[in-house]
Amino acid sequence: MTRSIALLGSTGSIGRQTLEVARELGLSVAALTANKSVDLIEQQAREFCPRLAVLYDEDAARELRARLSDTNTQVLSGMEGLLAAATADDADTVVTAVMGMIGLQPTLAAIEKKKRIALANKETLVCAGELVVAAVERCGAEIVPVDSEHSAIFQCLQGCRDRGEIKRLILTCSGGPFYGLSLQELATKTKADALKHPNWTMGAKITIDSATLMNKGLEIIEAMRLYRLPLRQVDAVIHRQSIVHSLVEFHDGAMLAQLGTPDMKLPIRYAMTYPNRAVSPAEPLDLLKCPPLTFAEPDEEVFRCLKIAKQCAAIGNVYCAAMSGANEEAVAAFLCDEIGICAIPDLIEAALDKTETVYQPQLSDILEADRLAREVVREKLN
Repeated sequence: MTRSIALLGSTGSIGRQTLEVARELGLSVAALTANKSVDLIEQQAREFCPRLAVLYDEDAARELRARLSDTNTQVLSGMEGLLAAATADDADTVVTAVMGMIGLQPTLAAIEKKKRIALANKETLVCAGELVVAAVERCGAEIVPVDSEHSAIFQCLQGCRDRGEIKRLILTCSGGPFYGLSLQELATKTKADALKHPNWTMGAKITIDSATLMNKGLEIIEAMRLYRLPLRQVDAVIHRQSIVHSLVEFHDGAMLAQLGTPDMKLPIRYAMTYPNRAVSPAEPLDLLKCPPLTFAEPDEEVFRCLKIAKQCAAIGNVYCAAMSGANEEAVAAFLCDEIGICAIPDLIEAALDKTETVYQPQLSDILEADRLAREVVREKLN
């Protein structure tokens, strides 16, 4: 069980909920990191007294350093600060809750230190899954997923004697706020519409990814990497109620599913306490009060991001990294009202058209593919 955490991304939705769980479980906090949210990370630092606080933005870090001058917390900035937090000797678990490719290098550094990785950063496995999994095996580290879907699969597989018994993994998907719309109807939707997720409260970027179903595409790639399965053995279904968080189907026809309320603190808590379970103060799922459970096939013609993600998953190489980087740039443009939601897959495809295959890609190749894809999107926007 976790005793002390380094929390990368402490001011985001997952980060704030992780600190709630840390408070419940009485965990110590060795390090906190964020981008530039000075006010919030100062509050967190004063409550949890970490040895290290990091703001990626140097100007923000300078201000935080002045504010925390009356404490014993050291303040760092930039990638150097993130790497210091990820490798902190006094943390046995590193929670990677930062958004985007920025989480990749700190995660790899934490793996080298044989930490438990409570993984909530999708891009780490999407962009460099093969490198990450190989590093975990080589270093003897451990990944415990925090995403609700991957946590569900992880929990279902605890009773699996042999991974060869798995027929397929089935990731559930709420369908987001635009489920059932035609392409023409989708084109009329605004940022405000896209940010109204029916079941989950999340950060803006992941909420938009849920609206386009890119989030599910990223999770399919994650599952392939985490459990060493080909694309044909990882599937997704629409489950509007977000009660069944994912399922495992075995070759004998049996299925195991993990059910629960749509509360991210459940998988966060499990990642902290695994292989044990802690008593939760939250109200549990009441089967007699939950709605009927329904399942449907995703519409990949309307929600093209899911289709694109599956195509990249089948190719592998650096294409997943290029897709992820292009998507980040396109979503940022949508959130700034520069494009409509249907332009997001167009921009991703434009970046992928410019992506070149790199055989046996290394970390530098993956980072370069991400950079070039972002550059293509920015050029298209301009």
